[in-house]
Amino acid sequence: MTSSHVGWPAPSRTWEADRPAGDFGAAPGRDKGVSTVAELATERMVVAAPPEQCFAVVSDIERYPEWAGDIKDVTVLSRDAEGRPLEVTFRAGAFGRSTSYTLSYDYTAAPEKLSWKQTAGDLTSKLDGSYRFDATGDGSTEVTYTLEVELRVPLPGFIKRRAQSRIMHTALEELKARVESSLTT
Repeated sequence: MTSSHVGWPAPSRTWEADRPAGDFGAAPGRDKGVSTVAELATERMVVAAPPEQCFAVVSDIERYPEWAGDIKDVTVLSRDAEGRPLEVTFRAGAFGRSTSYTLSYDYTAAPEKLSWKQTAGDLTSKLDGSYRFDATGDGSTEVTYTLEVELRVPLPGFIKRRAQSRIMHTALEELKARVESSLTT
């Protein structure tokens, strides 16, 4: 240990450049409140349409760029025996830049639920979620959107939660607008 000019032990410093390549963890001494753990969030919204209509819009993945503002491009890599997209690569706007990720869809609980798991991504290491559609009895549907996100680069938890909340709320608002407008056309 070296001493400072007043005799106190000099602090040990670790510079970002000294970190191993690919080490995206928080810098020593700055990891309080920084999260790399996946966070699960759920949001609900009532849509004035039957569950089947909500499922039809959500499962028409190739049309997402028409109504989901952050989705710029969709490429279907594979389909199931019914022709539904199974593996899909998305290009989206996030955090002021473009991001790409690939999702694997699960139709096992269709048409009550559509779920997915991320298989590849540049900004996210986990982007798993689902839409669930429950009839309300008056012809409407309660849509439950669940999303579990883990970013490759750590962010303070409050920033991550705020972004996740905005993404989820916007996704539900855009879904609601698309479904309800499709009933009038």
